[in-house]
Amino acid sequence: MWSQSYDPTRFEVVFDDEHAVANAGLTLTGVLARRLGIEGLADEMIHLGEVAGAARPGRKVMTLVHSMVAGGDCIDDVEVLRSGSTAGVVGHQVMAPSTCGTFLRSFTFGHVRQLDRLFGTVLGRAWAAGAGPGDEPMTVDLDSTICEVHGYQKEGAAYGYSRVLGYHPLLATRADSGEILHLRARKGSAGSGRGAQRFVEETVARLRRAGAAGPLTLRADSGFYSWELIGTCQKRGVRFSITVNNNQAVARAIAAIPDEDWVPIDYTPDGEAQVAETLYKELRLVVRRTRLTGAQATLWPDWRHHAFITNRPGDPASLDADHRQHAVCELAIRDWKEGSGAIHCPSGRFNANAAWLTLTALAHNLIRWVTTLGLGTHGTVVAKTLRRHLITLPGRITRSSRRHRLHLPRDWPWQHQFLTAATRLRALPALC
Repeated sequence: MWSQSYDPTRFEVVFDDEHAVANAGLTLTGVLARRLGIEGLADEMIHLGEVAGAARPGRKVMTLVHSMVAGGDCIDDVEVLRSGSTAGVVGHQVMAPSTCGTFLRSFTFGHVRQLDRLFGTVLGRAWAAGAGPGDEPMTVDLDSTICEVHGYQKEGAAYGYSRVLGYHPLLATRADSGEILHLRARKGSAGSGRGAQRFVEETVARLRRAGAAGPLTLRADSGFYSWELIGTCQKRGVRFSITVNNNQAVARAIAAIPDEDWVPIDYTPDGEAQVAETLYKELRLVVRRTRLTGAQATLWPDWRHHAFITNRPGDPASLDADHRQHAVCELAIRDWKEGSGAIHCPSGRFNANAAWLTLTALAHNLIRWVTTLGLGTHGTVVAKTLRRHLITLPGRITRSSRRHRLHLPRDWPWQHQFLTAATRLRALPALC
């Protein structure tokens, strides 16, 4: 193939191409957002009253979301959507950064709840289009994370158990796809389990409304262990697998397990592991114990125990292996934070930052749904990879015979995946 090299030191650089598109892959999320009717839903559900920035909330929501999809992590990054002909591929009018900032600062707690309702409705529409679990079982991972902030003018930011200044939101993620199912912003000093009971009730109700008709399983670590949360799961018919605190009562229950009940499992090449189960307050308590072997055993010769309480059927070894898969929520949180704005809360107002985090979750899910609905891939793919392959590629818009054409780089390594996703997303029925 013919190619020619140029000396970059001799280029004359001129910013004058009105037809260039900075992130041409935004056309995929633009098509999906149009099919899901997100802009119209936002106009219908978000009512800010007679305040600055209240008009046409749908445009501002989609402007912020598409900026985040492209990797923007602050309000000023909205300007990228206003460069060249980039606004032509997103499917809505792009608003100015100052307008988006005013819009976010107008949010109160009630308006954040309106945005959260919008998030749940969009989730239901995406699942109705084919991204949902249907009647299949679904596992939900409950966790929290620290969204670090800098400066002392951040309302609600505080130092928590991690000794990092920031916020401490609650998240519920879908284990098999990495979607964010629910998010609740909290101040930085909130404990891991604060508000978890109400949060789980809202999550379960949302999933049922969205069309999840199969069995639900909740997995969580010891930060969320409480009998109130367990009672909520039992009341809602949700199976659970929750790590317990190693208190004296749990330690006595573990000590009472007969030696012959311990079953060896494959866990680590540098040690040995066994599992067993017993009853604790009339529920199954599955225990994994591990210890080092060989020369390293002198460092820690005793057994270390990890126990979780569950109402799930199955043998202890299988339940333990599945419970350890709770760690996939960390991958979902990493993808949510990396490149989608969640690593940075731009406002000094708590409610503005709460709205910002909800929008970052919507942007994260749009990328996930492009993969699920556009590529037919139901596994978890790193968001950074999706953004690099399908979103942040340059393009150029031309018009000929009243027909618009988006030109993309020749020999793009992932052009087949891009064209496949574009074809499938355009074939989705409009839900607006």
